[in-house]
Amino acid sequence: MNTKILLDEADIPTHWYNVVADMPNPPAPPLGPDGKPVGPDALAAIFPDALIEQEVSAERWIPIPDEVRQALALWRPSPLYRAHRLEQALGTPAKIFYKNESVSPAGSHKPNTAVPQAWYNREAGIRRLSTETGAGQWGCALSLAGQMFGLDVRVYMVKVSYEQKPYRRTMMQTWGAEVFASPTDMTESGRKVLAEHPESPGSLGIAISEAAEEAAGRDDTNYALGSVLNHVLLHQTIIGQEARKQLEKVGEYPDEVHAPCGGGSNFGGVAFPFFADKAAGREVRLLAVEPSSCPTLTKGRYAYDFGDAIGLTPLLKMFTLGHDFVPPGIHAGGLRYHGDSPLVSQLHQEGLVDAVAIPQLETFEAGLLFARTEGIIPAPESTHAIASTIRSAQACKESGEAKTILFNLSGHGHFDMAAYEHYLAGDLHNYDLPKEAIEEALSHLPKVG
Repeated sequence: MNTKILLDEADIPTHWYNVVADMPNPPAPPLGPDGKPVGPDALAAIFPDALIEQEVSAERWIPIPDEVRQALALWRPSPLYRAHRLEQALGTPAKIFYKNESVSPAGSHKPNTAVPQAWYNREAGIRRLSTETGAGQWGCALSLAGQMFGLDVRVYMVKVSYEQKPYRRTMMQTWGAEVFASPTDMTESGRKVLAEHPESPGSLGIAISEAAEEAAGRDDTNYALGSVLNHVLLHQTIIGQEARKQLEKVGEYPDEVHAPCGGGSNFGGVAFPFFADKAAGREVRLLAVEPSSCPTLTKGRYAYDFGDAIGLTPLLKMFTLGHDFVPPGIHAGGLRYHGDSPLVSQLHQEGLVDAVAIPQLETFEAGLLFARTEGIIPAPESTHAIASTIRSAQACKESGEAKTILFNLSGHGHFDMAAYEHYLAGDLHNYDLPKEAIEEALSHLPKVG
């Protein structure tokens, strides 16, 4: 069997797949501070109308604009690989495939939504975008997309990642973006955090507050989000659509689909197109993989909460660790969000998708094995899916079952080598978030819903 399974540019999907059309229950509506449902108008201050329409749509297929497809063709369709060498190293009868999203110019899956978000904002007459980023993959992707479509970009980067990952910051600046360590003294949200916690390492929730505040305060600026919201996961479904077509070319279909899950775009992007089959009665296990130090789906509470730390966003029903939760400074920074996509959360609550939390050392061990067999050094986020895949492949070795396993390699680790350096030196440790810390963060949930 081939190692690489390729598609032509003509095979780039022409539509995004909207999982809402196949969910057994409609999504829980966002709420205002008074606990009453809010309509699309609540988002109009920071998003263009076209993205708001996608956010609330229940249509199964949403057309991808031609100019967006042309921009995506710089790297799409991305290759699907059969991990022959990893299979051999594990001695497993399982067939392992991975979708290689590290081939994008920014080195991750994030441009799949950054490009359409930038395009829709440009079409709406917007000239500036503000955003947050954790580990930096999303900030890099939006900086690239802003450069493509002539938009200025300002990035509030979580302080701990700003300091740990300077080359991600340089990458954003190379594409013309301004980058600031969050919390800053440039916004009311940032100043409030610094007044209470002068040495705050920052969090995605805090950075979201700063970016959303700036967008709401300027007519020429909108906010762009790299995960969590419905339209973001919608844009990422080109991953799973391509993977289905590639597997069909070699007569395969996955028994399991694994993906890292921080806010949900990575998981939703590869898994949602297979959920359409699951909803139609086909057996397929969809597994979201998160770090044990930020176990949102596995130990959080399914409740209404703010998407940001200060409380500027509408309340979203999701699995959450509490909007003011500040996670430990683990290196897989992109999986440190306090909440999760409302769509992923609802499907998990209803038992339709599974979740597992994996300790940090196991993820880096998996990343090393993958690098030493398949040759690609994976981003720390991606190692979570690799570790989960290895668990399943080893279970197949014990049972003799030859499952077909697909995972999303969401990015490379070329800008994360400091994390690997710390792991190889023995300086990294496992950290399971204490029950007391979870209960403390959850005690501050809004009293609604």
